[in-house]
Amino acid sequence: MRIADMDWRMVEDWVRHDDRCVLPLGGTEQHAGLSLATDAILAERLAVEAAEPLDIPVFPVIPFGLSPSFSGFPGTVTVRLATYAALIRDVLDSLKGSGFRRILIVGGHGGNQPAAAIAREWMMDNPDARVRFHAWRHGPLTAAAVRRIDPDACQPAWVENYPWTRLANRPPEEGDKPEVDVDRMHTLPPFEVRLLLEDGSLGGRYQRDDSEMLELWNVAVQETRALLDEW
Repeated sequence: MRIADMDWRMVEDWVRHDDRCVLPLGGTEQHAGLSLATDAILAERLAVEAAEPLDIPVFPVIPFGLSPSFSGFPGTVTVRLATYAALIRDVLDSLKGSGFRRILIVGGHGGNQPAAAIAREWMMDNPDARVRFHAWRHGPLTAAAVRRIDPDACQPAWVENYPWTRLANRPPEEGDKPEVDVDRMHTLPPFEVRLLLEDGSLGGRYQRDDSEMLELWNVAVQETRALLDEW
Protein backbone atom coordinates (compact mmCIF):
# COMPACT_ATOMS: atom_id res chain seq x y z
CA MET A 1 0.00 0.00 0.00
CA ARG A 2 1.12 3.56 -0.60
CA ILE A 3 2.14 5.60 2.41
CA ALA A 4 0.08 8.36 0.76
CA ASP A 5 -3.01 6.25 1.59
CA MET A 6 -2.07 5.86 5.26
CA ASP A 7 -2.04 8.12 8.27
CA TRP A 8 0.44 7.95 11.13
CA ARG A 9 -1.77 5.71 13.26
CA MET A 10 -1.91 3.13 10.49
CA VAL A 11 1.88 3.14 10.27
CA GLU A 12 2.17 2.76 14.04
CA ASP A 13 -0.20 -0.23 13.91
CA TRP A 14 1.65 -1.75 10.95
CA VAL A 15 5.11 -1.79 12.51
CA ARG A 16 3.75 -3.63 15.55
CA HIS A 17 3.51 -6.80 13.44
CA ASP A 18 5.73 -6.18 10.38
CA ASP A 19 8.82 -4.00 9.97
CA ARG A 20 9.13 -4.12 6.15
CA CYS A 21 8.75 -1.14 3.81
CA VAL A 22 9.81 -0.10 0.32
CA LEU A 23 11.65 3.05 -0.74
CA PRO A 24 11.77 3.73 -4.52
CA LEU A 25 14.61 5.82 -5.93
CA GLY A 26 14.22 7.56 -9.29
CA GLY A 27 15.65 10.39 -11.30
CA THR A 28 14.62 13.27 -13.52
CA GLU A 29 16.55 13.38 -16.75
CA GLN A 30 16.26 13.10 -20.52
CA HIS A 31 14.86 9.90 -22.05
CA ALA A 32 14.62 10.91 -25.70
CA GLY A 33 10.85 11.28 -26.36
CA LEU A 34 9.76 9.70 -23.08
CA SER A 35 8.88 11.49 -19.85
CA LEU A 36 11.69 13.24 -18.01
CA ALA A 37 10.37 11.44 -14.92
CA THR A 38 10.64 7.97 -16.51
CA ASP A 39 13.01 6.57 -13.86
CA ALA A 40 10.82 7.85 -11.03
CA ILE A 41 7.58 6.63 -12.65
CA LEU A 42 8.93 3.12 -13.18
CA ALA A 43 10.55 2.75 -9.74
CA GLU A 44 7.43 3.81 -7.85
CA ARG A 45 4.97 1.87 -9.98
CA LEU A 46 7.06 -1.29 -9.74
CA ALA A 47 7.39 -0.93 -5.97
CA VAL A 48 3.64 -0.43 -5.52
CA GLU A 49 2.67 -3.38 -7.73
CA ALA A 50 5.23 -5.66 -6.10
CA ALA A 51 4.22 -4.78 -2.54
CA GLU A 52 0.46 -4.58 -3.04
CA PRO A 53 -0.48 -8.26 -2.45
CA LEU A 54 1.67 -8.25 0.68
CA ASP A 55 0.20 -4.95 2.00
CA ILE A 56 3.72 -3.66 2.60
CA PRO A 57 3.95 0.17 2.81
CA VAL A 58 5.61 1.93 -0.13
CA PHE A 59 7.03 5.40 0.37
CA PRO A 60 6.88 8.08 -2.34
CA VAL A 61 9.69 7.87 -4.85
CA ILE A 62 12.67 10.17 -4.38
CA PRO A 63 12.50 11.83 -7.83
CA PHE A 64 15.97 13.37 -7.99
CA GLY A 65 19.32 11.64 -8.13
CA LEU A 66 22.76 11.64 -9.73
CA SER A 67 22.54 12.76 -13.37
CA PRO A 68 25.50 15.12 -13.90
CA SER A 69 26.33 13.91 -17.43
CA PHE A 70 22.86 14.79 -18.66
CA SER A 71 22.53 18.23 -17.08
CA GLY A 72 22.88 19.83 -20.52
CA PHE A 73 19.34 18.66 -21.30
CA PRO A 74 16.70 21.11 -19.99
CA GLY A 75 14.53 19.61 -17.27
CA THR A 76 17.26 17.33 -15.92
CA VAL A 77 17.77 17.65 -12.17
CA THR A 78 20.96 16.39 -10.55
CA VAL A 79 22.28 16.61 -7.00
CA ARG A 80 25.80 16.35 -5.63
CA LEU A 81 26.96 12.99 -4.34
CA ALA A 82 27.45 14.39 -0.84
CA THR A 83 23.91 15.80 -0.89
CA TYR A 84 22.50 12.49 -2.10
CA ALA A 85 24.39 10.49 0.51
CA ALA A 86 23.11 12.76 3.28
CA LEU A 87 19.56 12.53 1.94
CA ILE A 88 19.57 8.72 1.78
CA ARG A 89 21.00 8.45 5.29
CA ASP A 90 18.46 10.90 6.68
CA VAL A 91 15.58 9.06 5.02
CA LEU A 92 16.80 5.71 6.36
CA ASP A 93 17.11 7.25 9.83
CA SER A 94 13.51 8.44 9.59
CA LEU A 95 12.23 5.05 8.43
CA LYS A 96 14.00 3.32 11.27
CA GLY A 97 12.65 5.90 13.70
CA SER A 98 9.14 4.97 12.56
CA GLY A 99 9.80 1.33 13.36
CA PHE A 100 10.86 -0.08 10.00
CA ARG A 101 13.82 -2.44 10.27
CA ARG A 102 13.74 -4.14 6.86
CA ILE A 103 13.86 -1.68 4.00
CA LEU A 104 13.89 -2.60 0.33
CA ILE A 105 15.26 0.16 -1.89
CA VAL A 106 14.00 -0.15 -5.47
CA GLY A 107 16.49 1.65 -7.71
CA GLY A 108 15.10 2.98 -10.97
CA HIS A 109 18.05 5.04 -12.17
CA GLY A 110 21.48 3.61 -12.93
CA GLY A 111 23.25 6.76 -11.77
CA ASN A 112 21.92 6.18 -8.26
CA GLN A 113 23.96 3.03 -7.76
CA PRO A 114 26.04 4.71 -4.99
CA ALA A 115 22.91 4.43 -2.84
CA ALA A 116 23.76 0.75 -2.42
CA ALA A 117 27.11 1.61 -0.81
CA ILE A 118 25.48 4.36 1.25
CA ALA A 119 22.96 1.83 2.58
CA ARG A 120 25.70 -0.65 3.48
CA GLU A 121 27.58 2.08 5.32
CA TRP A 122 24.37 3.07 7.14
CA MET A 123 23.87 -0.52 8.29
CA MET A 124 27.32 -0.47 9.92
CA ASP A 125 25.95 2.26 12.20
CA ASN A 126 22.56 0.53 12.54
CA PRO A 127 23.24 -3.18 13.05
CA ASP A 128 19.64 -3.81 14.12
CA ALA A 129 18.30 -2.82 10.66
CA ARG A 130 18.61 -4.34 7.20
CA VAL A 131 18.53 -2.64 3.79
CA ARG A 132 18.42 -4.41 0.44
CA PHE A 133 19.21 -2.44 -2.72
CA HIS A 134 17.42 -3.75 -5.81
CA ALA A 135 18.28 -2.12 -9.14
CA TRP A 136 15.22 -3.64 -10.74
CA ARG A 137 16.32 -3.62 -14.39
CA HIS A 138 19.48 -5.50 -13.41
CA GLY A 139 17.76 -8.21 -11.40
CA PRO A 140 18.83 -11.63 -12.77
CA LEU A 141 15.36 -12.66 -13.97
CA THR A 142 14.53 -9.26 -15.43
CA ALA A 143 17.88 -8.94 -17.18
CA ALA A 144 17.43 -12.43 -18.64
CA ALA A 145 13.97 -11.46 -19.91
CA VAL A 146 15.44 -8.37 -21.58
CA ARG A 147 18.06 -10.51 -23.32
CA ARG A 148 15.40 -12.97 -24.50
CA ILE A 149 13.46 -10.15 -26.13
CA ASP A 150 16.46 -8.34 -27.56
CA PRO A 151 20.05 -9.50 -26.96
CA ASP A 152 21.31 -6.08 -28.10
CA ALA A 153 19.03 -4.02 -25.83
CA CYS A 154 20.32 -0.60 -24.83
CA GLN A 155 19.13 0.45 -21.38
CA PRO A 156 17.64 3.90 -22.05
CA ALA A 157 15.90 2.90 -25.30
CA TRP A 158 12.94 0.47 -25.53
CA VAL A 159 13.63 -1.02 -22.08
CA GLU A 160 11.98 2.03 -20.49
CA ASN A 161 9.33 2.61 -23.15
CA TYR A 162 6.06 1.62 -21.47
CA PRO A 163 2.56 3.01 -21.97
CA TRP A 164 2.97 4.86 -18.67
CA THR A 165 6.27 6.56 -19.60
CA ARG A 166 5.14 7.82 -23.01
CA LEU A 167 3.82 11.31 -23.54
CA ALA A 168 0.32 11.82 -24.89
CA ASN A 169 1.33 15.06 -26.61
CA ARG A 170 4.33 13.59 -28.47
CA PRO A 171 4.36 10.97 -31.24
CA PRO A 172 6.40 7.91 -30.23
CA GLU A 173 9.94 7.58 -31.54
CA GLU A 174 10.37 4.82 -34.10
CA GLY A 175 13.18 2.79 -35.62
CA ASP A 176 16.70 2.27 -34.34
CA LYS A 177 19.55 4.56 -33.41
CA PRO A 178 23.25 3.61 -33.57
CA GLU A 179 24.61 3.04 -30.09
CA VAL A 180 26.93 5.72 -28.74
CA ASP A 181 30.30 5.06 -27.12
CA VAL A 182 29.21 5.17 -23.48
CA ASP A 183 32.77 5.04 -22.11
CA ARG A 184 33.66 8.11 -24.17
CA MET A 185 30.42 9.82 -23.16
CA HIS A 186 31.35 9.60 -19.48
CA THR A 187 34.53 11.59 -20.16
CA LEU A 188 32.65 14.53 -21.71
CA PRO A 189 31.20 17.67 -20.12
CA PRO A 190 27.40 18.01 -20.21
CA PHE A 191 27.18 20.25 -23.28
CA GLU A 192 29.26 17.77 -25.29
CA VAL A 193 27.13 14.87 -24.03
CA ARG A 194 24.09 16.66 -25.42
CA LEU A 195 25.79 17.09 -28.79
CA LEU A 196 26.77 13.43 -28.80
CA LEU A 197 23.33 12.07 -27.88
CA GLU A 198 21.25 14.61 -29.81
CA ASP A 199 17.78 13.33 -28.81
CA GLY A 200 18.97 11.92 -25.47
CA SER A 201 18.93 8.21 -26.30
CA LEU A 202 22.07 6.09 -25.97
CA GLY A 203 21.00 4.05 -28.96
CA GLY A 204 19.21 0.88 -29.94
CA ARG A 205 15.59 0.32 -30.80
CA TYR A 206 13.19 2.96 -29.51
CA GLN A 207 10.10 0.85 -28.98
CA ARG A 208 8.88 -2.73 -28.93
CA ASP A 209 5.41 -4.26 -28.96
CA ASP A 210 3.44 -3.63 -25.77
CA SER A 211 2.84 -7.36 -25.32
CA GLU A 212 6.60 -7.82 -24.93
CA MET A 213 6.82 -4.86 -22.58
CA LEU A 214 4.05 -6.18 -20.33
CA GLU A 215 5.71 -9.60 -20.28
CA LEU A 216 8.95 -7.96 -19.15
CA TRP A 217 7.14 -5.83 -16.59
CA ASN A 218 5.43 -8.86 -15.03
CA VAL A 219 8.80 -10.57 -14.61
CA ALA A 220 10.20 -7.47 -12.91
CA VAL A 221 7.22 -7.20 -10.57
CA GLN A 222 7.39 -10.87 -9.60
CA GLU A 223 11.15 -10.70 -9.03
CA THR A 224 10.80 -7.65 -6.79
CA ARG A 225 7.87 -9.17 -4.89
CA ALA A 226 9.91 -12.31 -4.21
CA LEU A 227 12.58 -10.23 -2.48
CA LEU A 228 9.93 -8.86 -0.12
CA ASP A 229 8.09 -12.13 0.35
CA GLU A 230 11.17 -14.19 1.26
CA TRP A 231 12.29 -11.59 3.79
